[in-house]
Amino acid sequence: MRLREKFGRGGTEVGVERAHQLADRRELSEADVKSMHSYFARHAVDKDTDSHKWNSDSDPSAGFIAWLLWGGDAGKKWADSKAEKLK
Repeated sequence: MRLREKFGRGGTEVGVERAHQLADRRELSEADVKSMHSYFARHAVDKDTDSHKWNSDSDPSAGFIAWLLWGGDAGKKWADSKAEKLK
């Protein structure tokens, strides 16, 4: 949230809500897990950007900020693991 507020970019309202859900440690439904897994699968390509920078605190890309809202690399790993168990 800090980077989104500072730079005024990155993420949608859905991503912001997911960030609050994760930060508040609210329960995640099966649909939430599938949504997270799907988000990360669709947005891995955002790492290949020419505007702004991935993994930067000084000039982060919108995709990087959104990725963090959804839980970042740790969130991806967790969602992928949970989604696999749901299959």
